[in-house]
Amino acid sequence: MIEFRNVTKRFPDGTLAVNDFSLVLPSRKTTVFVGSSGCGKTTLLRMINRMVEPTSGDVEIDGESVLGGDPVKLRRSIGYVMQNSGLMPHFSVIDNVSTVLRLNGVSRAAAHDRARELLDTVGLDRSLADRYPSQLSGGQQQRVGVARGLAADPNILLMDEPFGAVDPIVRADLQQETSRLQRELDKTVVFVTHDIDEAFLLGDQVVILDKGARIVQVGSPSEIIENPADDFVAAFIGADRGRRALSLKQTPRGLVVVDSEGRTQGAIVGSDAAAPAPVDGAAP
Repeated sequence: MIEFRNVTKRFPDGTLAVNDFSLVLPSRKTTVFVGSSGCGKTTLLRMINRMVEPTSGDVEIDGESVLGGDPVKLRRSIGYVMQNSGLMPHFSVIDNVSTVLRLNGVSRAAAHDRARELLDTVGLDRSLADRYPSQLSGGQQQRVGVARGLAADPNILLMDEPFGAVDPIVRADLQQETSRLQRELDKTVVFVTHDIDEAFLLGDQVVILDKGARIVQVGSPSEIIENPADDFVAAFIGADRGRRALSLKQTPRGLVVVDSEGRTQGAIVGSDAAAPAPVDGAAP
């Protein structure tokens, strides 16, 4: 479990990025910080592994402050996946994935064995192990980044807008892979995005933030969709424009759930009944 206790971060230039933020992030669930640029979501994430130090307050993992120990040791115990993968261009794929293991004293042979297993885990062919990042597609690079984040089998995985730089088709594929990995590996995941659809797709707990990391609403995707806390949330998720109004549509293969723009959001398995009336505000 991760807990923020009255955390504030003011940068040297005077910018107040986070102002008195308190929240519990449940264990073995995915918490998504979502909001517009500059709302403090990445600063919050980076305070968990002390890439950013709080000005005041505390961050605890399982009741112990992250501020009391060695920050390097802390970072090596927490998985971190960033936008644009952050791979070292002069390292091969297998050496990128095994970097943290080697830093932790694992032998080269054992680290490479673990790296190959992780390529399987993230859906990459082992034949890519000896290639360099420049020889991979953007989606492949991001999968390598996820594999590297998982290398030391961390309990916590931080993901900082990891899919923001890839095209929509690849992004959708990576989102599905992330959901699959969480079901299989059962990590505590903290995910940062500015995309509310991505937040609703991946999050067990979604935290909508405004400037200064002010919590506007926190809850499950269904809770937020069905009961926006205020006009800001309604506008942010598109409810004020009817974007989240869902209905059922009959197709030759059965009923599907569509949004107000006609986009399929899911299927009703095994149903061949006529489509009922729209269901406004229903969870996708």
